[in-house]
Amino acid sequence: MLPAQWSSAQRRLHWWTASLVGLGFVLGWVMVAVPLRALLTKFLLYQAHKTLGLLVLLLTLARVPVRLRRGRPAWDVALPGWQRRAAAWMHLALYGLLLVVPALGYLTAATAPAQVPTLFLGVIPVPHLVGADPAWFAVLRQVHRALAILLVALATAHALAALANHLRGHRGLIAMWRG
Repeated sequence: MLPAQWSSAQRRLHWWTASLVGLGFVLGWVMVAVPLRALLTKFLLYQAHKTLGLLVLLLTLARVPVRLRRGRPAWDVALPGWQRRAAAWMHLALYGLLLVVPALGYLTAATAPAQVPTLFLGVIPVPHLVGADPAWFAVLRQVHRALAILLVALATAHALAALANHLRGHRGLIAMWRG
């Protein structure tokens, strides 16, 4: 049987994840733009970005079993079938990217030639399970960036679709916002 609404845990995890992805994306662009002469600022921004990525990964790892156990509320009957299918594929793509992008970020940091430590919350060392490898770093950095852009683009499309449906009278956005 389908639940009547999104659970409080599902709603909180959704909005926390969305907020952290947005903040991490902005930090990603800012941190690479900071010049090396501002090394401490650059280091702190990178650590904040890494922490956000690890938090997104942890939240997503918490979301998946909650979603599998709890399910989702029934689709709005007024929503066309093609939109339901598109939304289902969008959710699958988003979940996949929410797992892959932070994992690639971790591997990018681990393979970086400079071997800057990863400090979760700025203080807890996260060991790099692979060593420095400039060739892999060059590939991983580009793939991480490209998939992060795709993640934010899909999340933006998801948000715009939810808003458009809300403006047409569907209750999906309200259901995810306050149950």
